[in-house]
Amino acid sequence: MTRRAVVIGVGHYLPDRVVPNSYFESTLDTSDDWIQSRSGIQRRHFAAEGQTTSELATHAALAALADAGLVADDIDAIILATSTADLTFPSAATMVQSALGMKKGFAFDLQAVCAGFVYALSTANAMILSGQAKRMLVIGAETFSRIMDWTDRSTCVLFGDGAGALVIEAQDGTGTAADRGILSTDLNSDGQYKDLLYVDGGVSTQTTGHLRMQGNQVFRHAVEKLASSAETALEKAGLTAADVDWVVPHQANIRIISGTAKKMGLSMDRVVVTVQDHGNTSAASIPLALSVGRDRGQINPGDLIVTEAIGGGLAWGAVVLRW
Repeated sequence: MTRRAVVIGVGHYLPDRVVPNSYFESTLDTSDDWIQSRSGIQRRHFAAEGQTTSELATHAALAALADAGLVADDIDAIILATSTADLTFPSAATMVQSALGMKKGFAFDLQAVCAGFVYALSTANAMILSGQAKRMLVIGAETFSRIMDWTDRSTCVLFGDGAGALVIEAQDGTGTAADRGILSTDLNSDGQYKDLLYVDGGVSTQTTGHLRMQGNQVFRHAVEKLASSAETALEKAGLTAADVDWVVPHQANIRIISGTAKKMGLSMDRVVVTVQDHGNTSAASIPLALSVGRDRGQINPGDLIVTEAIGGGLAWGAVVLRW
């Protein structure tokens, strides 16, 4: 028998405040048409004043636990993928652990920007396969509205806040691609591209920064690297794009999403798209899309799913899993 990390629960949370594209028209040289034509985004959610990343993550975690029919003490570990933690330390994950009333196990944050959830899911998979944990919460949560430069129309209109979570559990499989659970992962990074997407401040520089992005350059790298990583992960699992039921990509930009699908030889009717409603929620976007896709009835048990993401670093990767 082969141990697999199987998804047994999923949930998400979005802040109450919905911000349409028209919100930006009074302060920036932009319009709803301009934003939609370049990104596909129509609206996004912003956290309320005082609402933290760990709070969003806790709501998503509770939804995922309820979906799995579990309580916090059934969980051995929490990994929270975020670039916008509440404090420098301790980790936002330990704050979620406390909010859930979880008295055992361990919790930590993982930071790989928009690729964070793929990295977190890969890390959780390794921990389950090694026997370090039996059940884990893997969360992506962000409050990117806190690091926007509201005078930069090329970035501030693209991002939103939210959280999504999965509960994954160790189960026995046959060792074939027919198994439920995570079948393969592929992770990559290349630090020479740091200046394409970064925040121009941080603790060691004693500055508070804002997100900066060379959008055209990020786009150029994204389609090629995302398609390549997805194909590599599929190859590791002994599968091809023809076997895929759903691609659930990082929801950054509809042009990147459609370009990656085209490069993989897949039609857009096999891609879960939520970017129009959420904007780019960074590490939260994939679990958000998985939860929404399941709620829509798109994702069903037994479906083969490819998730892929790219973010600052540059860091990118893909996960192949059977729902």
